[in-house]
Amino acid sequence: MSDENGPQGNGLADLLAAIRACRACVEAPLGAPMPHQPRPVLRVSATARILVASQAPGTKVHLSGLPFTDASGDRLRAWMGVDKPVFYDEARIAIAPMGFCFPGQDAAGGDLPPRRECARLWHDRLFATLPPFDLVLAIGRPAQAYHLKRLGLGHLLGKGLTETVANWRAVREAGGTRIYALPHPSWRNTGWLKRHPWFEAELVPELQADIRDFLRPRGAEPASGRDTSAPHSL
Repeated sequence: MSDENGPQGNGLADLLAAIRACRACVEAPLGAPMPHQPRPVLRVSATARILVASQAPGTKVHLSGLPFTDASGDRLRAWMGVDKPVFYDEARIAIAPMGFCFPGQDAAGGDLPPRRECARLWHDRLFATLPPFDLVLAIGRPAQAYHLKRLGLGHLLGKGLTETVANWRAVREAGGTRIYALPHPSWRNTGWLKRHPWFEAELVPELQADIRDFLRPRGAEPASGRDTSAPHSL
């Protein structure tokens, strides 16, 4: 269960209720209305130190209401070095996509980009209400553009996703919040991963070590060593 009590508690609970009741993409859309009923999906709390900032739910998540319940989620959890109980522990890991609802599919069967209504209506309010995160996983170009600019690091946004991800060391160390720019863990990016072996050889071990540290309560000693061989299940 999420802990929404504390300094931001009441405001956060009210804001989440408003987000989950949102129908702007159907009733007041920016462009064509969404072709199905909204089902906003996000998981946040006032205690999580890690934010998974993704793109938008896919078809399976639209049906389940739980983020990353597909092969993309399996790959993301492998990158992070966590199991499902830890990944879905809202007290430690927040999940807030750029589009809260499944946006639909294009003619080729690919998912459409995140709806613009979410960022315009909700994101600034949400991240102003939540305490600052220690670690942000910015997955995909829309999340990278939004969160780097939000944190005053827009100058580190590359011309494309590959340039931004390849500059991961500079992005990681640039601000008070530690940020990792990541590709989407979809099977569609398997070719990208094969062409850029440094991602899994160099970035992923550092990501797992940082996640291990930031899963601990604030004030706890950081994890010793950099063993990322097994999923984290504290």
